[in-house]
Amino acid sequence: MVLILSFLCVLLVCCILLLGLKIAALHRAADKLRREFSARINEDTNVGIDISIHDRHMRQLTADMDKQIRLLRKEYLRYTHGDMELKNAVTNISHDLRTPLTAICGYMSLLEKEPASPVVKEYLSIIDNRVQALKQLTEELFRYSIFLSVDSYHEREALSINSALEECIAGYYAALIKAGIQPDIRLTEVPVIRTLNKQALMRIFSNVIGNAIKYSAGDLHILLEDDGVMHFMNLAPKLDALSTAKLFDRFYTVESARTQGATGLGLSIARTLAEDMGGCMDASYTDGMLDIMIAFSPDRNDLQE
Repeated sequence: MVLILSFLCVLLVCCILLLGLKIAALHRAADKLRREFSARINEDTNVGIDISIHDRHMRQLTADMDKQIRLLRKEYLRYTHGDMELKNAVTNISHDLRTPLTAICGYMSLLEKEPASPVVKEYLSIIDNRVQALKQLTEELFRYSIFLSVDSYHEREALSINSALEECIAGYYAALIKAGIQPDIRLTEVPVIRTLNKQALMRIFSNVIGNAIKYSAGDLHILLEDDGVMHFMNLAPKLDALSTAKLFDRFYTVESARTQGATGLGLSIARTLAEDMGGCMDASYTDGMLDIMIAFSPDRNDLQE
C-alpha cells in the first residue's frame, strides 16, 4: 500500500511539473503573441504573426489574429487611399472654382460702371454680395484642403503664449475697433511657455478672434490665466446652447453669420490645430455669453523653463 501511495505521489508531482511547464510555455507564447500583435499593428509590414509553441489552440488563435490584422491593414490602406483622393478632389475643385469666380467678380465690377436703373443696381448689389460670399467660401475651402493635405505645422519650439496672444491681438486691434468692439484684455504676467508650432498657434488665435468679430454684440473679453488656460468671451445673443455645441462642426454657420460671409471652417480648423499640438478647445454658452476655452498642457521641457 505504501509503495502504491509513493508511486501515486511521484506520478502526481510529475503531472504538476508537466502542467507547470505547459502553463509557463503558454504564458511565454501569450507574451510573444502580444508583442507580435502590437508590432504588426504599429508597423507597416506584411510579415505575419508566428509563435514557436505547438499548442493547437494557441496556433489557431495566432492564425485567426494574423488573418484579422491582414484584413484590417487592407481596409486601412483602402481608407487612406480614398481619403487622399477625396482631399485631392476637394483641392482641385476649390482651385477650379477660383478662376470662374475671379472672372465673375471682374465682370461685376464692369457692370457697376454701366448705366442702370435703381432696380438693376439693387439686383447687381445682391448678386455681388453673394458672389463675394461664395468666393470667400471657396478660398477658405481651398486653404482647408491644403491644411488637411500637407503637414505644414509639424515643427515645434518653445513659445510664450503671452507674447503670441499679444501679437495676434495687436494685429486684429484695428479690425476690432472698426467692428465697434473695445476688447477687455487680461493677460497674466506669469510666463506661459509651451512647445508648439507658432504658425499654427497664430492661426488658432486669428480664427477665434475673427469668429468674435462676426458673433460679438460689441464686446470681447480675452483672459489668459496663470495655468495657461485662455478664454475668449463675448455676448452673442443670436446664439444658443445648441448652436454653440455645433460651432466646431465643419461648414456649420448660424443664420446671423451667413450674412457676414462666414464659412463655418474657422473654428473647426482652430480645434484641429489645437488638438494636433496636444491641446484642447471647447465652447460654452451661459446667460448669453459665449466662452471659447483653449488650453495646452505643458511638457517636461516647458516646466523646466
